[in-house]
Amino acid sequence: MNATGIYYNLDKIMSIKSQLSMLVKLANIDNDFADDERDMILMVGKANGISEDEINGLLESPEPLPPLSTMTDDEKFEYLFNVVQLMKIDKEVFLSEVKYCEEVAVKLGFKKAVIAELSAKVYSDPTIVANKESLKMAVLKYQN
Repeated sequence: MNATGIYYNLDKIMSIKSQLSMLVKLANIDNDFADDERDMILMVGKANGISEDEINGLLESPEPLPPLSTMTDDEKFEYLFNVVQLMKIDKEVFLSEVKYCEEVAVKLGFKKAVIAELSAKVYSDPTIVANKESLKMAVLKYQN
């Protein structure tokens, strides 16, 4: 593998770790880290090549959100999609979770209303996949 590929993979892993960290923060916000939430975080991490030990480290000590200036629209969308899916995975949505998702949306450069749009179209069961491309187009309209 050439050096460019190595840097690309490191950047990708850092982005995934940041996303997992954000999911950990959301899962903890209602003071009830449900097994479903933990399982989803493990599933997302493992599916993206992160070891279980690294994921457990993030569960204990989540990383901060990366600088917005370095994030692409696709990465911002993935962050929002994952955070909304995790909010819904335990089939209980608390106001504190919605507010956290809205705060994340604002930090990512979106209007708060994007969370309502996403929430209506993202399912709690990660095996049910919405049409992500059309959903991304709808979400990008909420950028500030």
